[in-house]
Amino acid sequence: MVLEETFTLANGIEIPKLGLGTWRIPDAETARVIRDAVEIGYRHFDTAQAYGNEHGLGEGLRAGGLSRQQVFVTTKLAAECKSYAEAKKRVDGSLQTLGLDHVDLMLIHSPQPWAKFREGEHFFEGNLEAWRALEEAYREGKLRAIGVSNFERVDLDNLLDNGAVAPMVNQVLAHVGNTPFDLIDYSRSKGMLVEAYSPVAHGAVLDNADLGTMAEKYGVSIAQLCIRYCLQLDLLPLPKTVTAAHMRDNAAVDFVISEQDMQTLKRADGNIDYGEAIAFPVFGKKRQVAGESGEG
Repeated sequence: MVLEETFTLANGIEIPKLGLGTWRIPDAETARVIRDAVEIGYRHFDTAQAYGNEHGLGEGLRAGGLSRQQVFVTTKLAAECKSYAEAKKRVDGSLQTLGLDHVDLMLIHSPQPWAKFREGEHFFEGNLEAWRALEEAYREGKLRAIGVSNFERVDLDNLLDNGAVAPMVNQVLAHVGNTPFDLIDYSRSKGMLVEAYSPVAHGAVLDNADLGTMAEKYGVSIAQLCIRYCLQLDLLPLPKTVTAAHMRDNAAVDFVISEQDMQTLKRADGNIDYGEAIAFPVFGKKRQVAGESGEG
């Protein structure tokens, strides 16, 4: 069962192969969602300072009754944070808000502040400052692993060439119709695990007739097909849902997509209408088709 399987990060830390994303879940609702997920068998939970629901996630974990060692918690440093002093303060702030003595994985949420996402500037110096704070917290045991999100190759090289610790994870937008293969391969070549957020394109692919036909062949839903697609690419998918039934379905992906069908999915049309999610910069800026480098 996928909920019991793990990947191993470059520093030897095990991370569950399927996580629960929490983007756009209100803090007041998050505790209930996490309790439901724990009961179903989820052990990997992904939040961010920008989501505003770290408190609810921590509350839900405590109510779930598991030991700290049984769960894997990821949070993300706010994209606007590009100084050592602020990043250091924000690391401690997340620990306090979550109510935890350590976070399993902390990522820099974006190489650019969201207001300037993919507008040309890479904020190299600011990212190194923020990374230095994460490295320090990692050495102090506050963070068990550190990484990045939405980083393109040039942004990764900045940390790889100038930092003391290589990023262990790059979390990117990746789903059928939008799979940044070049970036995935490059990240892996540098020892990073690649995580796929929004593996069902925030629901944008759920009405796709071609995907529906293929999913029917395997006796699964389109969401299950898309999550399995990511797993077979050795990506770590982070589907988000607030519904217990969907949580169970998203974890029921112990089937195998044929190689022929995987090739079809890799070549899927990248003209995705993200609906309301287009307001989020990663969805709303540069549209990407399968095979291009970068993401979002």
